[in-house]
Amino acid sequence: MIETGEKAPQFTLPDQDGNDVSLSDLAGKTVVLYFYPKAERKG
Repeated sequence: MIETGEKAPQFTLPDQDGNDVSLSDLAGKTVVLYFYPKAERKG
């Protein structure tokens, strides 16, 4: 688990257009990551 203040590990995810974006592509930019549970879960 990442603790507050720790750097995030390197990863690559698809953007809204399906293009791969890695964390290093966003270096120097403000980034907000939002994680949420699967749609089938309550909460």
